[in-house]
Amino acid sequence: MFFSSWQFIFVFLPVAVLGFFLLPPRPAWLRKAWLLLASLCFYGYWKVEYIPLLLFSIGFNYTVAEIITRHRHRPITRVIFVLGIGLNLLLLGYYKYTNFILDLLGRATQHDLGRFDIILPLAISFFTFTQIGYLADVYRNQSLHYRFLDYTLFVVFFPHLIAGPIVRHWEIIPQFAERNLKANRTDIGLGLALFLIGLYKKVLLADSVAGYVSSVYGAAEQGLNLTWFDAWLGTLAFALQIYFDFSGYSDMAIGLARLFGIKFPVNFDSPYQAASITEFWQRWHITLTRFLREYLYFPLGGNRCSPARHMLNLMVTMLLSGLWHGAGWTFVIWGGLHGMFLVVAHRWGLFVKTCGWRLNRWWYRSLSVALTFLVAMFAWVLFRAPTLPVAAKVLSTMIGRHGLTMSQEVTNPAKQPGLLWAQLGVHFVPKTFEVDSYTLLLELLLLMLAIAFFMPNSQQLLAAYAPALEPAQRPARLRLTLGLRDGLFLGGIFFCVLRSFYATAPSPFLYFNF
Repeated sequence: MFFSSWQFIFVFLPVAVLGFFLLPPRPAWLRKAWLLLASLCFYGYWKVEYIPLLLFSIGFNYTVAEIITRHRHRPITRVIFVLGIGLNLLLLGYYKYTNFILDLLGRATQHDLGRFDIILPLAISFFTFTQIGYLADVYRNQSLHYRFLDYTLFVVFFPHLIAGPIVRHWEIIPQFAERNLKANRTDIGLGLALFLIGLYKKVLLADSVAGYVSSVYGAAEQGLNLTWFDAWLGTLAFALQIYFDFSGYSDMAIGLARLFGIKFPVNFDSPYQAASITEFWQRWHITLTRFLREYLYFPLGGNRCSPARHMLNLMVTMLLSGLWHGAGWTFVIWGGLHGMFLVVAHRWGLFVKTCGWRLNRWWYRSLSVALTFLVAMFAWVLFRAPTLPVAAKVLSTMIGRHGLTMSQEVTNPAKQPGLLWAQLGVHFVPKTFEVDSYTLLLELLLLMLAIAFFMPNSQQLLAAYAPALEPAQRPARLRLTLGLRDGLFLGGIFFCVLRSFYATAPSPFLYFNF
């Protein structure tokens, strides 16, 4: 049951919201219990067999935190804390990395160690990281204590359970712990607006290019010869697909929480407008970056150490970030590439500072934004490719190893702009796979690029209503209001989404895989 499916929009969500408001606000535990039940039903819809695993994880971590609190400042608390973190990582490692480790050992020993038939429980990375952060904070501040119902709802609250944002306890639990858990008209209007904006990004933009991306990388996986043009266009399409897919999900999650009067932290802030890879990671999956910084990068020493150690800290953090996204060499190398990019960006920043250069010019920022997007897009190949050979095939084609080639389906080589492409050294070859219309695809990609690079994001559009815990960065002139005009506009586009329910089945959000 995806956020973008008709089952969620027309069945689950209305029942969850109506049940919430039909229950009296006092005592508050009634509405919290309803949200807990709704969240468990939402999770169980995917695979009910994993609900006991989720509840065991919650009960175990809550018990460990209580033991640490009750035996504060005693040596046993360190042992309990290490055991708690260890079991969380062991559980995550078993489900997510067992076969990856067996494959590594098999290659090292030159023996086939086989594979286990392990199904990855949905959201295990997210609810495990959320609770590891909680245990670490309890260990640091051994007076922390929450009611079990508040803690459980904090972990399983359905808007963030499956793919984040990775929320922190002090951001969310105090909102659940208030005497009256309720939402007002502004919360409801804002929540619906954010949800609809995210839905449009997912269904009308991200899903519209997903088929072409699958065709490009599917052809490479089958050993077919990609054209240079399709390799670049397919990678650009994936960069925009994952951008609007994850941006849409983040908007929908924040909007769903606001329907119940709960504010989430910002998780996505126009990362393709970033002027450096450091700024990119301050804007992309913000809550994951924050988690890795606070619970891994800083404990390793951060930047308060020698330059060599600092570079090592960056590389270790990003390699583990890649491994968190998936148990495969493509994700590890993707994380390593971003680690290298961060090291280069940091050294460049120090060089500029040493030279005393003032590069706060529009042209410099424009070039920096373009370069940052280019290297991020280059790395996305490894993120999307199912295997290293497929990634190598796509990347080698992009750099022109097989020549500058283009399908005759893109443009007529006997007319403009085909003649111009030919003058630039492009060779026209027969098509590798079917594409409905390159013209429509290019127009859609140009629209998505314009939105990603020049349009304000949803937090900026609705900044007047404080949609998230943090204030919107870089206020924009263009604003949406929770009035009749914008309501009719958003509602009108909703009819376009309704049409998609009859045409294709809803596709999962890309981050549901992690």
